[in-house]
Amino acid sequence: MLGLEKKLMKQWEGKSAQELADAPVTAIAGVSEGDAEKLQAAFNIKTVRDLGTNKYFRWAQGIVALAD
Repeated sequence: MLGLEKKLMKQWEGKSAQELADAPVTAIAGVSEGDAEKLQAAFNIKTVRDLGTNKYFRWAQGIVALAD
């Protein structure tokens, strides 16, 4: 399944990419409920899709890609 097994919480393994995109950020291994609360408070991020499409994170990724 997409090679993401180690990057997800156990209950999200085997889900489709669509299901994962719409999952809460806590579906990602290592993201706690506290982390999720902070992401929502700071950036209104609730889902994996929100996290992956957040403009500030995308800008940071672009800068790092140019620097590497």
